[in-house]
Amino acid sequence: MNNLETIIEIASDSEFLKADGLDDAVIGYDDTSDRLIYSMTKVIDILITEGLTEEEALDHYYYNVHGSYVGEKTPIWCYDYFN
Repeated sequence: MNNLETIIEIASDSEFLKADGLDDAVIGYDDTSDRLIYSMTKVIDILITEGLTEEEALDHYYYNVHGSYVGEKTPIWCYDYFN
């Protein structure tokens, strides 16, 4: 079971807005706003495994993922590249 499946099971009364194809990048959720929290590092890794170069993945992330606002349930994008 991945993090997203666990969160959905734990917070079964909540409705989350998910980013397509990025389920494995979920690292948690904010229980006050019912927003999923995604790891930027994991998102970039997923995009690279799909065939993008690191530069293309970063461009795609900032423009199409992080830069998108889709309402109050817009996911939280966590900068976790300090490890």
